[in-house]
Amino acid sequence: MSESIIDVRDLRREFTVRSPSGRVRRTKRSVHAVDGLTFSMPAGAAIGYIGANGAGKSTTIKMLTGILVPSSGTVRTCGLEPIRQRRTLARRIGVVFGQRTQLWWDLPLRESFRTLAAIHRLPENVWVKRRDELIDRLDLAAFVHTPVRQLSLGQRIRGEIAAALLHSPSLLILDEPTIGLDVLSKERLRLFLTEQRELHGTSLLLTTHDMDDVQRLTERVIVVDHGRMVYDGNLPGLVGRVGAERVIVLDLVEPSPPLSGIPEAELVGVEADGLRQRLSFSPERTTAAAVLAAVGERASVRDLSIEEPDIEDVVRRLYLSTTALNDHVK
Repeated sequence: MSESIIDVRDLRREFTVRSPSGRVRRTKRSVHAVDGLTFSMPAGAAIGYIGANGAGKSTTIKMLTGILVPSSGTVRTCGLEPIRQRRTLARRIGVVFGQRTQLWWDLPLRESFRTLAAIHRLPENVWVKRRDELIDRLDLAAFVHTPVRQLSLGQRIRGEIAAALLHSPSLLILDEPTIGLDVLSKERLRLFLTEQRELHGTSLLLTTHDMDDVQRLTERVIVVDHGRMVYDGNLPGLVGRVGAERVIVLDLVEPSPPLSGIPEAELVGVEADGLRQRLSFSPERTTAAAVLAAVGERASVRDLSIEEPDIEDVVRRLYLSTTALNDHVK
């Protein structure tokens, strides 16, 4: 069994919020940003840590990295206690917050790398080789001599990723790394991160609202809601839990009347006078092959494709089902 690179047990973080009450006095109340969180992450794994705004994602990351002290519970990152061993931990992890920078605003990107290498006390022959590798793989050469303040958002984010990986950390934590990036920049970044995991065995903890990032980069998903874990497993399991349906898109040889009445399937669309038709079905009740066989008795199929459920919709359904359960318990 792989050693756990993250181990969290009954982790909690409370904040005291003061709100006005009348003209003079203020009332205090406790807000549970993280409430009894328990999970572990094997070395080399990639986990998508997702949830709505205010779910507790960033608070969790700050406790994992030693920025925030837990109210209670235990946390180990890379086998270390984040608060007590924060300096040692900093050499084992790389962190990128989407809208916060670790680069020097008025320095060229190349000089930021030099400064970070000195902070991490990297031998020159080691960091120069790693820097050149990252410049090549992230296509930074065209702007590596440009001051950071003059870089576009996409360029800066690529520079941030390179800075976080310069010291070859065991764990890379990315908090909304693709926010604001165009489609091409996102795709390049995803390919690079996949390559880094394959080449260096880097563990990845990813928080994002971009479900394409989750689908492409991770094999396990943890969903949190109001600081509590509501799901831990793979994406197909998450889809199955909320009963989301797949859609089979059928291109027929010739126009056909609507394919309604197919067992365990529902007709959801007819296009091009019946040449293309869409049928939804639940993987829990039937298979695409069974649906196709039933369609074949009524029409000739030229081509087909399967549309997977939209993950954002799946997460929304999970929240709704969790809220309904909590209301019922109350």
